[in-house]
Amino acid sequence: MKKGEAYMNPDHVKHFRNILSTWQQQLREEVDRTVHHMQDEAANFPDQLDRATQEEEFSLELRTRDRERKLLKKIGEAIKQLEAEEYGYCEACGVEIGIRRLEARPTATLCIDCKTLAEIKEKQFGN
Repeated sequence: MKKGEAYMNPDHVKHFRNILSTWQQQLREEVDRTVHHMQDEAANFPDQLDRATQEEEFSLELRTRDRERKLLKKIGEAIKQLEAEEYGYCEACGVEIGIRRLEARPTATLCIDCKTLAEIKEKQFGN
């Protein structure tokens, strides 16, 4: 951000839309690769150890893809916020999240103060 520059101006919106769209596309391509890999590599090994190894590999891939599926949902929500001109503002208190924080975590929905408080509460109450 340059001095005197308005927060979430059209250049910022374009920048973050590009980041989010690119990230979304990369994750979708990775999901497609995983599906094809699992289809191509699926085999019924006669050896139990080989079968167990393959099942564990697939299990790890599926867990990773599940995390990425959740991330894709967050990316989609961030893109909707961009379109609604609500992107970059804290859901809890309404202040600017900040360009640097959004650069580090484009799907952030809380400012650093609210996120810190949420993490403290989570540790205290185990939620």
